[in-house]
Amino acid sequence: MTGSLGHLLHFLFNVQGLIQWGGTLLVCVIVFIETGFFVGFFLPGDSLLVTAGVFAASGQLHISELLLLIPLCAIAGDQIGYWIGRKAGQALYRREDSFVFRKSHLQRAQDFYKKYGGKTVILARFIPIVRTFCPPVAGAAEMPYGRYLAYDIAGGFLWGGGMVLGGYFLGRQIPNISENIHYVIAVVIFLSLLPPAISMLRARSSGAVIPTSTPQPAPPERD
Repeated sequence: MTGSLGHLLHFLFNVQGLIQWGGTLLVCVIVFIETGFFVGFFLPGDSLLVTAGVFAASGQLHISELLLLIPLCAIAGDQIGYWIGRKAGQALYRREDSFVFRKSHLQRAQDFYKKYGGKTVILARFIPIVRTFCPPVAGAAEMPYGRYLAYDIAGGFLWGGGMVLGGYFLGRQIPNISENIHYVIAVVIFLSLLPPAISMLRARSSGAVIPTSTPQPAPPERD
């Protein structure tokens, strides 16, 4: 069992192998799952998109397909998360922890939502884990759907298109970088984990205490 799980995790985090094996279709499926389902919080979102952009620069993928399909899949996935939160509401916050669900992740997304309001839907795109749990928090907080959708479309294209273009221009500027893509992946993972790490360090230095009680949904926005 442990060996099978290890093989699965190795397969999922071998982003270069994933792209070579499944191409644009698999990239889109992973983006959809990461943004639409709780199980997706550990999937390699940022590094996958940057690597796809690098591969597009070398002609292995079509940049036009990536720029269109990835944002659309990210937006579609978020709609599922939003309506899960909208329908589940209070029950979502009473759910027990499991392999694919952690209340602490939900709490982190809720704190982010309380701090930044509607802009969270855009900003959370660039923060691992938070981007997975932000849609259900917005739904549970009963953010008006039209407003949520507008923010989500903007965030989907900024994140999906931005990550892919970043990798694409990197691949165009540095010849044969696809042969050393593991260095690029390492840097992207480090940069994507930096914001939550800084946030945790700030919380510890300020003496903030992680709540042990069941978190409550953020109140509906009024702005």
